[in-house]
Amino acid sequence: MSKYEAVHFVDCQQPVWNYSLMTEEDIQNFQYGTHYSLYKIFGNHQIEVLETKGTYFAVWAPNATAVFVTGNFNNWDNQSHPLKVRLDSSGIWEGFIPHVHKGEVYKYHIHGYKGALLDKGDPFSNFWELRPLTASITWDTKYNWKDAKWLEQRKISNRTDQPYSVYEVHLASWMRPDKTNENSYNSYLQLIDLLVPYVKEMGFTHVEFMPVMEHPFDGSWGYQGIGFFAPTSRFGNPQEFAALVNAFHEAEIGVIMDWVPSHFPYDSHGLFMFDGANTYEYADMRKGYHPDWNSYIFNYKRGEVKSFLISSARFWCDQFHIDGLRVDAVSSMLKLDYSREEGQWERNEFGGNGNIEAIAFIKDLNETLYRDFPAIQTIAEEATDWPAVSQPTFMDGLGFGMKWMMGWMHDTLDFFKLDPIMRSGSQNKFTFSMMYYYDEHFMLPLSHDEVVHGKSPMIYKMPGDEWQKFANLRLLYTYMFTHPGAKLLFMGNEIAATDEWNYKSELQWDLLQHPSHAGMKYCVKELNNLLKSNRALFELQYDTAGFEWVETNKRQEGIVAFKRKANDWEEDVLVVLNLTPVPRHQFPIHVYGNKDWKEIFNSDNKAYWGVGDLCNNKIVATPQDENNDWVMLSLNLPALSAIVLK
Repeated sequence: MSKYEAVHFVDCQQPVWNYSLMTEEDIQNFQYGTHYSLYKIFGNHQIEVLETKGTYFAVWAPNATAVFVTGNFNNWDNQSHPLKVRLDSSGIWEGFIPHVHKGEVYKYHIHGYKGALLDKGDPFSNFWELRPLTASITWDTKYNWKDAKWLEQRKISNRTDQPYSVYEVHLASWMRPDKTNENSYNSYLQLIDLLVPYVKEMGFTHVEFMPVMEHPFDGSWGYQGIGFFAPTSRFGNPQEFAALVNAFHEAEIGVIMDWVPSHFPYDSHGLFMFDGANTYEYADMRKGYHPDWNSYIFNYKRGEVKSFLISSARFWCDQFHIDGLRVDAVSSMLKLDYSREEGQWERNEFGGNGNIEAIAFIKDLNETLYRDFPAIQTIAEEATDWPAVSQPTFMDGLGFGMKWMMGWMHDTLDFFKLDPIMRSGSQNKFTFSMMYYYDEHFMLPLSHDEVVHGKSPMIYKMPGDEWQKFANLRLLYTYMFTHPGAKLLFMGNEIAATDEWNYKSELQWDLLQHPSHAGMKYCVKELNNLLKSNRALFELQYDTAGFEWVETNKRQEGIVAFKRKANDWEEDVLVVLNLTPVPRHQFPIHVYGNKDWKEIFNSDNKAYWGVGDLCNNKIVATPQDENNDWVMLSLNLPALSAIVLK
C-alpha cells in the first residue's frame, strides 16, 4: 500500500471528494504523540487527484458532529462543502475539494460539542489573513533555498564553543517606514535590505526574532499565538519570510526564533475550545488556565497535542531552516503551582509540584529536534533553580542546548544600579554568578523584558550624571561580553535608548546624531569583534578551565579582575574592571604566566564617548616570583571602565 490511500468517490457530483493523505501508521503515531511531521498531512495541501487540481483539507476535531469548509470559493456557504470523518475514531475530518487553489481564504465551520457552532481558522495553516481579519489562506512553504553553505557552516558556527552573540529583535518596531504610524511595517523583503546589513555591521553572530508565529493582538508582542505553522502576514507571505532567513544565512548570521508552547489565547477563531470542548487545553482549569497571561495551557498529556507541538517546532527548523528555538516560559510549563496559591493546583501522582506530562514533552521535544537537526540550538527561558535544564536527557536533564542566566541578569543589574560608593558592600552579588555558572550552559540575557513596564531603559538604570551613566553602561556591556556564556542584547540597548521599548513605535534612531549614543553603538560593535577575534572568550566558555579570578580583594577600590582562557595559554586575556568613578594610576594587578601584555580594548576610548586619557600603551610587568612566573602589572584604570589585555 502506498502512502496515499485509494481514492473513493461517493458521488462524482459531490463538491468534496473522499480522499486522504494519511496512512494508518500516521493516525496511530498522531494519537500516541509520536508523529512529528503533521504539517505534511494536516491543514491544506494543493495537490492533483485524477488529473484534477484542488486542495486537500484535514483537521482534528474529535468532539465535532460535522465539519464544513467555508470561504470565498463557496461564498462562505457553511453547509455546501462537508468534510468526512474517518471511521477509525481518530476525530480527523478530511476531504479534497477540486478547483480550490493556492490563495483561497477559508475557515472550518464546526458543529461542536453540545451543539456549539464555531468558525475556526486552520491550526495547520501556513498563511493567515492580516488581522483584524481571522481566516486562513490556502498556501504552501515551497522556497528555492540558497543557504547550503550556511547549513554546512553552522555545524561549527552554531556550537556552544564558538562566539555566540544574539541581537533580539521585534520586527514590527525595530524600524518603521512611517514612524508616526504603528501599523506601518517594513516587509520581510524590506528587512533584507535594512536589518540584515545592520546585524552584520554590528558583528552579532545571530539574530533572534520575537515571535513571528501568527498572532491576533499586536500588544501580545507575538507571545499569544494562534498560527503555530505560519509566519505572521503582517510582513508578507511565507516565501518572503523564507527569503529573509535565507538572506541572514547568506550573510553568515544564524536565525533564532521565539517559540511559545506554554499557552495560547482565547480568541474565538483560534485553538481555545476548538470543537466546543477542551481539545488542545487541559479541561481542569487548575492546569489548563494561565492566570498571569489570561490564556490557556496545552494538554501535554494528550498524544495528539504533543504531536501538534513537536511538529510545530520541527516545522520551523525543517521548512524555514531556523537555527535555534528559544522556548518561552519554560518555568510555567514545569511547575503545577506556577503563579498559583495553595488550593489552586493539584499535586502530581508522586506528591510533587512538577508537571510530569510537560517534563516528558520537553524531553521528547529536545531529543527529536537534536536528532533531526543536530546543528541547531534550543534555548530555555527558565527562571527557577530547576536542575539540569541544559543537560542531555540521558543524564536526566531536560535536553536544552542553553538556558537563559536570569540570576546573572538580576544580580548584575541590581549591582550596577547602586551608587558606586555602595558597590563594595555588594561585590559578592557581582561575583556570585561563577559559583553556579557551570551548572548549565548559560546565555546572558539583557532582553526586552528588562526595558518595559516601568523598569526603565538600560541607560537610566545606571547611576550618576550623563557621562557616568554612559560609562557605567559601557562597563556593564564589557563585563557581559567578557563573562563566560552566550550573549543576548535586545534592540535599542546597543544605542542606549532613552525611552522604554514600546511596540507601537520604532527605535529612537535619531539618538545616533549624539556622540554619546553613536559611541555606545560603536562600543557594542567593537565588543562583538573582540568576542569573535579572541578564542579565550568562547573556546572554553562552559569549561572550568576557561575562567580564573585574578583579583576580588580590592573591594574598597572597586577593582575586579579575571582571566578568560583558551586551549593555547598564549591566547588568554585579562579583564580588569574599575567599578568606581575614581581613576587609578599604575594600579597593581598580580598574574601568573605571561610577562608581556598589551591592551586590546578600553571601554573609556574616546571613540565610545569616553575620556580616553588613561590607556596602557606600554605595560610594565615586574617579576614577583620568577620560579612561578608570578608578575605584577602596573595598569592605568580609567573611571568606570573595563580594560582587556592580551
